[in-house]
Amino acid sequence: MDFRFTEEQDMMADVVRGLLADHCQPADLRRLMASNEARDSARWAHIVELGLGGILVPEDKGGLGLAPVDFVQLAEAAGYAALPEPLVENAGVALPLLAALVPADHPVLTRALAGEITVALAHPANPMVADADSAGAILTVAGDTVHLTTPEAAGLVHQPSSDPFRRLHTLANVAGETLATGAQPALDAAFDRGALFAAAQMVGIAQRCVDLAVDYAKERQQFGKPIGSYQAIKHHLATCQVKIEFARPVLYAAAADLPNGDLHSRARISQAKLAATEAADLATRTAIQVHGAMGYSWEVDVHFFLKRAVALASWWGDAALHRDRVAARVMTQPLGPEFTFARES
Repeated sequence: MDFRFTEEQDMMADVVRGLLADHCQPADLRRLMASNEARDSARWAHIVELGLGGILVPEDKGGLGLAPVDFVQLAEAAGYAALPEPLVENAGVALPLLAALVPADHPVLTRALAGEITVALAHPANPMVADADSAGAILTVAGDTVHLTTPEAAGLVHQPSSDPFRRLHTLANVAGETLATGAQPALDAAFDRGALFAAAQMVGIAQRCVDLAVDYAKERQQFGKPIGSYQAIKHHLATCQVKIEFARPVLYAAAADLPNGDLHSRARISQAKLAATEAADLATRTAIQVHGAMGYSWEVDVHFFLKRAVALASWWGDAALHRDRVAARVMTQPLGPEFTFARES
C-alpha cells in the first residue's frame, strides 16, 4: 500500500504554502493587529480565488468532493502561517456540515461556495464560537437539532481570547431556521474534522516555531559564536523536531482514516490531536527559550504562534477527552500489528 500523497495533493499544498508565504508573514500579522481587523480582505480574496471553500463539499452539492487527506496539508500550512482568516473552520468543518444538511440550491451554501460569505459553527464541543462576527451565517446546535442564523439574530457576546486573531463569542440566542433534527452523526463527523484539522494546524505551528528558533540561533552571537553552535540549543531543537516527525505521520494516517467514521478512526484522530498538541507545546516553549526573555513579548514573531497553539490546544476537545477516545479503542478492540488497519466492523 502506498501511503504517499499524490502529485496533485502535493501541488495543491505547494500552491497554498506559496500564497501564504507571500501574503501571511509576521509583518502582515502585525499590520492586521495594529488595525484591529478580523481579517485581511485582499489575502482572503486570494484564498477564495483558489476555490478552496468547497474542497470537502460533495460534487452534487456544488463542491470539489475531495477527502480530508486532500485538505490536511492545507490546514498544516495555515498553522505554519498562523493564518487569521477562517479557512480551516469554514472550508474544513462548517461547509461540509452545512452541505450534509441542506439541498444544493440552499442560498447560504451557494453564497458560501462562491466565497461571498463564511459560515461559523457553534458546535457543543467548543464553549465559544470563532469568527462569528465576520461570518455571513452561523450554524447553531440545540441537542441534535441544527439551526441556521445570522450574527445579528444570534446576539453575539464578545469574549476575551489569548489569540488576537481568533475573535471569540458566545451566543445570546441559538434559535433560527431549523435545518435538521437527528443530526448527531453529522455533528460527530464535524467534530472529527475539527479535531483533525486543529491537529494539522498544531503540527504546522510546531514546525514554524522550530524554523524561527533555528534562524535566530544562527544569527544571535554569544562569546563570539552563534548560539546555535552550542549543544544545549541543538539538543533542545532536535528534540522538538523529533516530536514533530513522530506527530506528522500520525496526523496523516488519521486524515486517511477519518471517512470510516468508526472507533478506530476516532482513536487515530484523537491520537493525532494529542501528539500534535504535545509537539506544538514543546516547540513553542523551546523557541521562546531560544529567543531569551524577549521571546515572551509581542515584538518576537514566535509569540504569534505561541498564542495560536494555546488557543487550539483545547479547541475541538481537550487532552482528557481525546485520551478517553484512544482508551476506548485500546480497551475494547484487539491490539497488535495485525490489527493496525482493522475496522470496527
